[in-house]
Amino acid sequence: MKKKPFLSAALAAGLALSSLGASVVFAKPVESQKVESFHVFDKKVLNNLNVDNIYNNIEYLSRTPRVAGTEAEQNAIRYVKEQFESYGYKTELQEFEFYGYKAPDVVQLSVSGYSGDLNPLSFTYGMDGNVTAELVYAGLGRVQDLADKDLTGKIALVQRGEISFADKVLNAAAKGAAGVIIFNNAAGVINGTLGEPNDNYVPVVSILQDAGQALVSALNNGPLTATIKIEGAEGGLRTSHNVIATKAPTNKNKATNKIVALGAHHDSVDGAPGANDDASGTAMTLELARVMKNIPTETELRFITFGAEELGLIGSRYYASKLSEDEKNRFIGYFNMDMVGSRDAGHLVINVADGNPNIVSDTAQASSARLNGAPTPLETGGSSDHVSFTEVGVASASFIHRPLEPWYHTPEDTIDKISKEKLQDVAQIVGTAVYDLVRPENQGPKVAKGKAKKLSHLYHEEQVQ
Repeated sequence: MKKKPFLSAALAAGLALSSLGASVVFAKPVESQKVESFHVFDKKVLNNLNVDNIYNNIEYLSRTPRVAGTEAEQNAIRYVKEQFESYGYKTELQEFEFYGYKAPDVVQLSVSGYSGDLNPLSFTYGMDGNVTAELVYAGLGRVQDLADKDLTGKIALVQRGEISFADKVLNAAAKGAAGVIIFNNAAGVINGTLGEPNDNYVPVVSILQDAGQALVSALNNGPLTATIKIEGAEGGLRTSHNVIATKAPTNKNKATNKIVALGAHHDSVDGAPGANDDASGTAMTLELARVMKNIPTETELRFITFGAEELGLIGSRYYASKLSEDEKNRFIGYFNMDMVGSRDAGHLVINVADGNPNIVSDTAQASSARLNGAPTPLETGGSSDHVSFTEVGVASASFIHRPLEPWYHTPEDTIDKISKEKLQDVAQIVGTAVYDLVRPENQGPKVAKGKAKKLSHLYHEEQVQ
Protein backbone atom coordinates (compact mmCIF):
# COMPACT_ATOMS: atom_id res chain seq x y z
CA MET A 1 0.00 0.00 0.00
CA LYS A 2 1.30 3.41 -0.92
CA LYS A 3 2.08 5.45 2.14
CA LYS A 4 -0.24 8.43 2.39
CA PRO A 5 1.21 11.92 2.84
CA PHE A 6 0.64 13.21 6.35
CA LEU A 7 0.28 16.67 7.84
CA SER A 8 0.93 17.08 11.53
CA ALA A 9 -1.92 18.10 13.78
CA ALA A 10 -0.23 21.43 14.39
CA LEU A 11 -0.98 22.41 10.80
CA ALA A 12 -4.68 21.91 11.41
CA ALA A 13 -4.98 24.54 14.11
CA GLY A 14 -8.30 26.30 14.22
CA LEU A 15 -10.94 27.13 11.71
CA ALA A 16 -9.99 29.22 8.73
CA LEU A 17 -12.39 32.08 9.16
CA SER A 18 -12.34 34.65 6.37
CA SER A 19 -13.13 37.76 8.40
CA LEU A 20 -9.76 39.16 9.46
CA GLY A 21 -9.62 42.89 9.89
CA ALA A 22 -8.12 44.42 6.80
CA SER A 23 -6.10 47.52 6.16
CA VAL A 24 -6.17 49.15 2.77
CA VAL A 25 -3.01 49.06 0.65
CA PHE A 26 -3.00 51.28 -2.41
CA ALA A 27 -0.93 49.81 -5.20
CA LYS A 28 0.93 51.99 -7.59
CA PRO A 29 -1.20 51.78 -10.73
CA VAL A 30 0.39 49.61 -13.36
CA GLU A 31 0.52 51.09 -16.82
CA SER A 32 -2.34 48.96 -18.13
CA GLN A 33 -4.67 50.28 -15.43
CA LYS A 34 -4.78 53.55 -17.30
CA VAL A 35 -6.49 51.84 -20.23
CA GLU A 36 -10.21 51.73 -19.51
CA SER A 37 -11.41 50.31 -22.83
CA PHE A 38 -11.73 46.59 -23.52
CA HIS A 39 -8.81 44.82 -25.12
CA VAL A 40 -9.52 42.41 -27.97
CA PHE A 41 -8.25 39.52 -25.88
CA ASP A 42 -10.75 40.32 -23.08
CA LYS A 43 -13.61 39.37 -25.38
CA LYS A 44 -12.28 35.84 -25.77
CA VAL A 45 -13.12 35.37 -22.09
CA LEU A 46 -16.12 37.68 -21.74
CA ASN A 47 -17.99 36.24 -24.73
CA ASN A 48 -17.72 32.70 -23.40
CA LEU A 49 -18.53 33.14 -19.72
CA ASN A 50 -21.89 31.70 -18.64
CA VAL A 51 -22.93 32.80 -15.16
CA ASP A 52 -25.73 30.23 -15.12
CA ASN A 53 -23.09 27.50 -15.18
CA ILE A 54 -21.51 28.99 -12.07
CA TYR A 55 -24.87 29.35 -10.32
CA ASN A 56 -25.96 25.80 -11.16
CA ASN A 57 -22.71 24.32 -9.86
CA ILE A 58 -23.10 26.30 -6.63
CA GLU A 59 -26.61 24.92 -6.28
CA TYR A 60 -25.37 21.36 -6.64
CA LEU A 61 -22.39 21.71 -4.32
CA SER A 62 -24.33 23.52 -1.58
CA ARG A 63 -27.06 20.93 -1.09
CA THR A 64 -25.24 19.72 2.01
CA PRO A 65 -22.29 20.82 4.17
CA ARG A 66 -18.93 19.57 2.86
CA VAL A 67 -16.88 19.15 6.02
CA ALA A 68 -13.31 18.07 5.32
CA GLY A 69 -12.76 14.34 5.60
CA THR A 70 -16.44 13.42 5.35
CA GLU A 71 -18.29 11.53 2.64
CA ALA A 72 -19.99 14.79 1.66
CA GLU A 73 -16.62 16.38 0.90
CA GLN A 74 -15.59 13.29 -1.05
CA ASN A 75 -18.77 13.61 -3.12
CA ALA A 76 -17.86 17.22 -3.88
CA ILE A 77 -14.33 16.17 -4.85
CA ARG A 78 -15.68 13.55 -7.25
CA TYR A 79 -18.07 16.08 -8.75
CA VAL A 80 -15.34 18.67 -9.32
CA LYS A 81 -13.07 16.05 -10.88
CA GLU A 82 -15.83 14.85 -13.20
CA GLN A 83 -16.58 18.42 -14.28
CA PHE A 84 -12.94 19.12 -15.09
CA GLU A 85 -12.74 15.90 -17.07
CA SER A 86 -15.93 16.69 -18.96
CA TYR A 87 -14.16 19.80 -20.27
CA GLY A 88 -11.29 17.62 -21.48
CA TYR A 89 -8.74 18.21 -18.72
CA LYS A 90 -6.25 15.74 -17.37
CA THR A 91 -7.13 15.78 -13.67
CA GLU A 92 -5.21 14.64 -10.59
CA LEU A 93 -6.39 13.95 -7.05
CA GLN A 94 -3.68 14.89 -4.54
CA GLU A 95 -4.34 12.99 -1.31
CA PHE A 96 -3.31 14.15 2.15
CA GLU A 97 -4.11 13.27 5.74
CA PHE A 98 -4.90 15.62 8.60
CA TYR A 99 -6.21 15.58 12.12
CA GLY A 100 -9.93 16.19 11.89
CA TYR A 101 -12.18 17.35 14.67
CA LYS A 102 -15.94 17.22 15.21
CA ALA A 103 -17.48 19.55 17.77
CA PRO A 104 -19.43 17.97 20.64
CA ASP A 105 -23.19 17.46 20.48
CA VAL A 106 -23.71 18.26 24.17
CA VAL A 107 -22.09 21.18 26.05
CA GLN A 108 -23.54 21.82 29.51
CA LEU A 109 -22.46 23.78 32.57
CA SER A 110 -24.22 24.24 35.89
CA VAL A 111 -23.09 25.81 39.17
CA SER A 112 -24.86 25.04 42.42
CA GLY A 113 -26.37 28.12 43.98
CA TYR A 114 -26.06 30.18 40.78
CA SER A 115 -29.27 30.82 38.87
CA GLY A 116 -27.97 33.03 36.06
CA ASP A 117 -27.62 31.97 32.43
CA LEU A 118 -24.22 30.43 31.65
CA ASN A 119 -24.62 29.50 27.94
CA PRO A 120 -21.37 27.50 27.73
CA LEU A 121 -19.52 26.91 24.47
CA SER A 122 -16.88 24.32 23.63
CA PHE A 123 -13.38 24.81 22.23
CA THR A 124 -12.10 23.24 19.02
CA TYR A 125 -9.94 20.23 19.97
CA GLY A 126 -11.58 20.10 23.42
CA MET A 127 -12.33 16.68 24.91
CA ASP A 128 -15.43 14.94 26.24
CA GLY A 129 -15.96 14.75 29.99
CA ASN A 130 -18.44 14.76 32.85
CA VAL A 131 -16.96 16.48 35.89
CA THR A 132 -18.53 17.73 39.13
CA ALA A 133 -16.14 19.50 41.48
CA GLU A 134 -15.45 22.52 43.63
CA LEU A 135 -14.98 25.74 41.66
CA VAL A 136 -11.76 27.72 42.26
CA TYR A 137 -10.95 31.15 40.78
CA ALA A 138 -7.47 31.10 39.24
CA GLY A 139 -7.00 34.53 37.65
CA LEU A 140 -5.60 34.41 34.12
CA GLY A 141 -4.49 30.81 34.49
CA ARG A 142 -0.80 31.65 34.17
CA VAL A 143 1.80 29.61 36.00
CA GLN A 144 2.27 32.40 38.55
CA ASP A 145 -1.50 32.63 39.11
CA LEU A 146 -1.63 28.95 40.02
CA ALA A 147 1.53 28.76 42.13
CA ASP A 148 -0.30 28.78 45.47
CA LYS A 149 -3.52 27.11 44.29
CA ASP A 150 -4.55 23.57 45.13
CA LEU A 151 -6.54 22.55 42.05
CA THR A 152 -6.43 18.79 42.62
CA GLY A 153 -9.76 17.38 41.46
CA LYS A 154 -11.25 20.87 41.16
CA ILE A 155 -12.61 23.03 38.33
CA ALA A 156 -10.55 26.16 37.62
CA LEU A 157 -12.35 29.39 36.71
CA VAL A 158 -10.01 31.59 34.67
CA GLN A 159 -10.26 34.79 32.67
CA ARG A 160 -9.31 35.15 29.02
CA GLY A 161 -6.13 37.04 28.21
CA GLU A 162 -2.31 37.13 27.96
CA ILE A 163 -1.74 33.42 27.29
CA SER A 164 -3.45 31.01 24.92
CA PHE A 165 -6.55 29.04 25.79
CA ALA A 166 -4.52 25.85 25.48
CA ASP A 167 -1.91 27.08 27.97
CA LYS A 168 -4.62 27.98 30.47
CA VAL A 169 -6.04 24.47 30.25
CA LEU A 170 -2.65 22.75 30.39
CA ASN A 171 -1.46 24.89 33.30
CA ALA A 172 -4.58 24.05 35.30
CA ALA A 173 -4.34 20.36 34.40
CA ALA A 174 -0.69 20.31 35.55
CA LYS A 175 -1.90 21.51 38.96
CA GLY A 176 -4.42 18.66 39.10
CA ALA A 177 -7.56 20.41 37.84
CA ALA A 178 -10.34 18.15 36.57
CA GLY A 179 -11.91 20.86 34.40
CA VAL A 180 -11.63 24.50 33.31
CA ILE A 181 -14.10 27.35 32.73
CA ILE A 182 -12.78 30.33 30.76
CA PHE A 183 -14.78 33.57 30.83
CA ASN A 184 -14.35 36.38 28.34
CA ASN A 185 -12.50 39.61 29.09
CA ALA A 186 -14.81 41.62 26.85
CA ALA A 187 -18.39 41.57 25.65
CA GLY A 188 -19.35 38.74 23.32
CA VAL A 189 -18.87 35.00 23.10
CA ILE A 190 -15.59 33.12 22.80
CA ASN A 191 -15.45 31.09 19.59
CA GLY A 192 -12.22 29.49 20.66
CA THR A 193 -9.73 26.86 19.62
CA LEU A 194 -7.06 25.05 21.61
CA GLY A 195 -4.94 25.07 18.47
CA GLU A 196 -4.20 21.35 18.26
CA PRO A 197 -5.08 18.10 20.03
CA ASN A 198 -3.33 17.21 23.28
CA ASP A 199 -3.92 14.21 25.55
CA ASN A 200 -3.30 16.40 28.61
CA TYR A 201 -6.37 18.58 28.08
CA VAL A 202 -9.18 18.40 30.64
CA PRO A 203 -12.81 19.30 29.83
CA VAL A 204 -13.11 23.04 29.17
CA VAL A 205 -15.95 25.44 28.32
CA SER A 206 -16.22 29.17 27.75
CA ILE A 207 -18.79 31.59 29.15
CA LEU A 208 -19.58 35.29 28.76
CA GLN A 209 -17.76 38.03 30.66
CA ASP A 210 -20.78 38.92 32.82
CA ALA A 211 -21.35 35.32 33.86
CA GLY A 212 -17.70 34.86 34.76
CA GLN A 213 -17.59 38.02 36.84
CA ALA A 214 -20.78 36.96 38.62
CA LEU A 215 -19.20 33.61 39.52
CA VAL A 216 -16.07 35.35 40.85
CA SER A 217 -18.27 37.53 43.07
CA ALA A 218 -20.30 34.54 44.23
CA LEU A 219 -17.11 32.70 45.23
CA ASN A 220 -16.32 35.57 47.59
CA ASN A 221 -19.45 34.63 49.54
CA GLY A 222 -18.63 30.94 49.88
CA PRO A 223 -17.71 27.75 47.98
CA LEU A 224 -19.47 26.71 44.77
CA THR A 225 -19.73 23.37 43.01
CA ALA A 226 -19.72 23.22 39.21
CA THR A 227 -20.57 20.49 36.71
CA ILE A 228 -19.16 20.37 33.18
CA LYS A 229 -20.69 17.89 30.74
CA ILE A 230 -19.33 17.52 27.20
CA GLU A 231 -20.35 14.69 24.89
CA GLY A 232 -19.84 13.82 21.23
CA ALA A 233 -16.49 15.45 20.43
CA GLU A 234 -14.50 13.37 17.98
CA GLY A 235 -10.98 13.67 16.64
CA GLY A 236 -8.63 11.58 14.55
CA LEU A 237 -6.80 11.21 11.25
CA ARG A 238 -8.88 11.87 8.16
CA THR A 239 -8.27 11.97 4.43
CA SER A 240 -8.99 14.71 1.93
CA HIS A 241 -7.87 15.61 -1.59
CA ASN A 242 -6.92 18.56 -3.71
CA VAL A 243 -8.31 18.43 -7.26
CA ILE A 244 -5.86 19.65 -9.93
CA ALA A 245 -6.70 20.14 -13.60
CA THR A 246 -3.83 21.15 -15.87
CA LYS A 247 -3.80 22.76 -19.29
CA ALA A 248 -0.51 22.52 -21.17
CA PRO A 249 0.52 25.38 -23.47
CA THR A 250 -1.37 25.31 -26.77
CA ASN A 251 1.77 25.62 -28.90
CA LYS A 252 4.69 23.89 -27.23
CA ASN A 253 7.14 25.58 -29.58
CA LYS A 254 6.11 28.97 -28.22
CA ALA A 255 5.52 27.95 -24.61
CA THR A 256 6.74 30.31 -21.88
CA ASN A 257 7.67 27.48 -19.48
CA LYS A 258 5.78 29.39 -16.78
CA ILE A 259 2.77 28.57 -14.62
CA VAL A 260 -0.39 30.47 -13.64
CA ALA A 261 -2.92 28.91 -11.27
CA LEU A 262 -6.38 29.81 -10.02
CA GLY A 263 -8.59 28.08 -7.52
CA ALA A 264 -10.75 27.90 -4.42
CA HIS A 265 -11.56 25.57 -1.54
CA HIS A 266 -14.33 23.00 -1.88
CA ASP A 267 -14.92 22.22 1.82
CA SER A 268 -17.30 24.04 4.17
CA VAL A 269 -17.76 24.25 7.93
CA ASP A 270 -19.99 21.93 9.92
CA GLY A 271 -23.67 22.82 9.58
CA ALA A 272 -23.19 25.32 6.75
CA PRO A 273 -24.13 24.43 3.15
CA GLY A 274 -21.43 26.86 2.09
CA ALA A 275 -23.07 28.27 -1.02
CA ASN A 276 -20.91 31.37 -0.86
CA ASP A 277 -18.15 29.86 1.29
CA ASP A 278 -16.88 28.46 -0.92
CA ALA A 279 -19.05 26.69 -3.47
CA SER A 280 -19.03 30.08 -5.23
CA GLY A 281 -15.24 30.05 -5.68
CA THR A 282 -15.22 26.37 -6.63
CA ALA A 283 -17.95 26.85 -9.23
CA MET A 284 -16.15 29.89 -10.63
CA THR A 285 -12.95 27.86 -10.93
CA LEU A 286 -14.88 25.26 -12.92
CA GLU A 287 -16.40 27.83 -15.25
CA LEU A 288 -13.10 29.58 -15.90
CA ALA A 289 -11.54 26.18 -16.63
CA ARG A 290 -14.30 25.51 -19.16
CA VAL A 291 -13.81 28.91 -20.80
CA MET A 292 -10.02 28.61 -20.96
CA LYS A 293 -9.99 25.07 -22.37
CA ASN A 294 -10.29 26.06 -26.03
CA ILE A 295 -8.64 29.49 -25.95
CA PRO A 296 -5.01 29.56 -27.14
CA THR A 297 -2.59 29.91 -24.21
CA GLU A 298 1.19 29.65 -24.15
CA THR A 299 1.62 29.34 -20.37
CA GLU A 300 0.75 26.28 -18.29
CA LEU A 301 -2.57 26.76 -16.51
CA ARG A 302 -3.56 24.95 -13.32
CA PHE A 303 -7.10 24.94 -11.92
CA ILE A 304 -7.15 23.73 -8.32
CA THR A 305 -9.76 23.16 -5.64
CA PHE A 306 -8.41 22.58 -2.15
CA GLY A 307 -9.62 20.41 0.71
CA ALA A 308 -9.62 21.23 4.44
CA GLU A 309 -9.22 24.99 4.03
CA GLU A 310 -11.64 25.58 6.88
CA LEU A 311 -9.36 23.70 9.29
CA GLY A 312 -6.29 25.84 8.70
CA LEU A 313 -5.53 26.00 4.94
CA ILE A 314 -4.39 22.39 5.15
CA GLY A 315 -4.92 21.35 1.53
CA SER A 316 -3.26 24.39 -0.01
CA ARG A 317 -0.38 24.25 2.44
CA TYR A 318 0.16 20.63 1.48
CA TYR A 319 0.03 21.51 -2.23
CA ALA A 320 2.49 24.39 -1.78
CA SER A 321 4.84 22.19 0.27
CA LYS A 322 5.04 19.71 -2.61
CA LEU A 323 6.00 22.28 -5.26
CA SER A 324 9.52 21.68 -6.51
CA GLU A 325 12.03 24.51 -6.62
CA ASP A 326 11.70 24.44 -10.41
CA GLU A 327 7.93 24.86 -10.18
CA LYS A 328 8.21 27.71 -7.70
CA ASN A 329 10.70 29.43 -9.99
CA ARG A 330 8.30 29.01 -12.94
CA PHE A 331 5.20 30.20 -11.06
CA ILE A 332 3.94 33.61 -12.18
CA GLY A 333 1.12 33.68 -9.64
CA TYR A 334 -2.00 32.21 -8.05
CA PHE A 335 -5.53 33.73 -8.15
CA ASN A 336 -7.75 32.65 -5.22
CA MET A 337 -11.55 33.00 -5.15
CA ASP A 338 -13.13 32.75 -1.71
CA MET A 339 -16.72 33.91 -1.13
CA VAL A 340 -17.35 35.68 -4.42
CA GLY A 341 -21.13 35.66 -4.81
CA SER A 342 -23.11 36.74 -1.74
CA ARG A 343 -25.85 39.28 -2.40
CA ASP A 344 -25.57 40.42 1.25
CA ALA A 345 -21.81 41.03 1.38
CA GLY A 346 -20.10 44.31 0.61
CA HIS A 347 -17.88 45.37 -2.28
CA LEU A 348 -15.23 43.29 -4.00
CA VAL A 349 -11.69 43.68 -2.66
CA ILE A 350 -8.38 42.00 -3.47
CA ASN A 351 -6.56 40.59 -0.45
CA VAL A 352 -2.78 40.24 -0.38
CA ALA A 353 -1.42 38.29 2.57
CA ASP A 354 1.83 40.20 3.07
CA GLY A 355 0.48 43.67 2.34
CA ASN A 356 2.47 44.04 -0.87
CA PRO A 357 0.99 44.43 -4.38
CA ASN A 358 2.17 41.78 -6.82
CA ILE A 359 1.64 40.67 -10.42
CA VAL A 360 -1.66 38.94 -9.52
CA SER A 361 -3.18 41.95 -7.78
CA ASP A 362 -1.75 44.41 -10.34
CA THR A 363 -3.10 42.44 -13.31
CA ALA A 364 -6.52 42.05 -11.67
CA GLN A 365 -6.66 45.76 -10.86
CA ALA A 366 -5.82 46.52 -14.48
CA SER A 367 -8.66 44.25 -15.59
CA SER A 368 -11.18 45.82 -13.24
CA ALA A 369 -10.07 49.27 -14.40
CA ARG A 370 -10.77 48.24 -18.01
CA LEU A 371 -14.07 46.55 -17.18
CA ASN A 372 -15.47 48.82 -14.47
CA GLY A 373 -13.62 52.10 -14.86
CA ALA A 374 -11.66 51.78 -11.60
CA PRO A 375 -9.30 49.21 -10.06
CA THR A 376 -10.70 46.92 -7.36
CA PRO A 377 -9.42 48.09 -3.94
CA LEU A 378 -6.41 46.28 -2.51
CA GLU A 379 -6.34 45.23 1.15
CA THR A 380 -4.07 43.30 3.47
CA GLY A 381 -5.84 40.10 4.45
CA GLY A 382 -5.33 36.39 4.90
CA SER A 383 -7.43 33.47 6.09
CA SER A 384 -7.61 31.78 2.71
CA ASP A 385 -5.50 29.64 0.41
CA HIS A 386 -3.50 32.50 -1.14
CA VAL A 387 -1.55 32.62 2.15
CA SER A 388 -0.06 29.19 1.43
CA PHE A 389 1.35 30.39 -1.90
CA THR A 390 2.67 33.64 -0.44
CA GLU A 391 4.51 31.63 2.20
CA VAL A 392 6.53 29.73 -0.41
CA GLY A 393 7.36 32.83 -2.42
CA VAL A 394 4.65 32.63 -5.12
CA ALA A 395 2.78 35.85 -5.91
CA SER A 396 -0.87 35.45 -4.93
CA ALA A 397 -4.04 37.34 -4.10
CA SER A 398 -7.57 36.48 -3.03
CA PHE A 399 -10.89 37.88 -4.24
CA ILE A 400 -13.65 38.41 -1.65
CA HIS A 401 -16.49 40.81 -0.86
CA ARG A 402 -16.27 42.88 2.35
CA PRO A 403 -17.82 43.36 4.78
CA LEU A 404 -18.89 39.71 4.98
CA GLU A 405 -22.52 38.67 4.81
CA PRO A 406 -24.46 37.99 8.05
CA TRP A 407 -24.91 34.37 6.93
CA TYR A 408 -21.19 33.61 7.02
CA HIS A 409 -20.48 30.13 8.47
CA THR A 410 -24.15 29.51 9.27
CA PRO A 411 -26.90 27.20 7.96
CA GLU A 412 -28.24 30.26 6.11
CA ASP A 413 -25.36 30.29 3.61
CA THR A 414 -27.65 28.93 0.90
CA ILE A 415 -28.13 29.27 -2.85
CA ASP A 416 -30.92 31.84 -2.52
CA LYS A 417 -28.38 34.32 -1.11
CA ILE A 418 -26.19 34.17 -4.24
CA SER A 419 -26.04 37.13 -6.63
CA LYS A 420 -25.46 36.35 -10.30
CA GLU A 421 -24.37 39.94 -10.83
CA LYS A 422 -21.53 39.57 -8.32
CA LEU A 423 -20.54 36.22 -9.77
CA GLN A 424 -20.41 37.75 -13.24
CA ASP A 425 -18.29 40.67 -12.07
CA VAL A 426 -15.66 38.56 -10.30
CA ALA A 427 -15.51 35.96 -13.07
CA GLN A 428 -14.92 38.69 -15.65
CA ILE A 429 -12.18 40.38 -13.61
CA VAL A 430 -10.34 37.19 -12.72
CA GLY A 431 -10.88 35.57 -16.11
CA THR A 432 -9.52 38.49 -18.11
CA ALA A 433 -6.63 39.00 -15.68
CA VAL A 434 -5.59 35.37 -15.94
CA TYR A 435 -5.88 35.39 -19.70
CA ASP A 436 -3.83 38.59 -19.88
CA LEU A 437 -0.95 36.63 -18.33
CA VAL A 438 -1.25 33.44 -20.40
CA ARG A 439 -2.34 34.65 -23.86
CA PRO A 440 0.00 33.99 -26.80
CA GLU A 441 0.70 37.70 -27.33
CA ASN A 442 2.10 38.00 -23.79
CA GLN A 443 5.29 35.98 -24.04
CA GLY A 444 7.14 37.25 -21.04
CA PRO A 445 5.40 38.09 -17.76
CA LYS A 446 8.32 38.25 -15.39
CA VAL A 447 8.25 35.77 -12.52
CA ALA A 448 8.90 37.88 -9.45
CA LYS A 449 9.63 35.08 -7.00
CA GLY A 450 9.20 36.28 -3.45
CA LYS A 451 10.97 35.13 -0.32
CA ALA A 452 9.52 32.26 1.68
CA LYS A 453 7.89 33.59 4.85
CA LYS A 454 5.81 32.33 7.75
CA LEU A 455 2.36 33.94 8.03
CA SER A 456 0.80 31.69 10.66
CA HIS A 457 -1.21 34.59 12.09
CA LEU A 458 -3.14 34.65 8.81
CA TYR A 459 -4.23 31.00 8.83
CA HIS A 460 -7.35 31.68 10.86
CA GLU A 461 -8.93 34.46 12.84
CA GLU A 462 -10.42 32.41 15.64
CA GLN A 463 -8.67 33.65 18.77
CA VAL A 464 -6.39 31.34 20.67
CA GLN A 465 -6.01 33.40 23.82
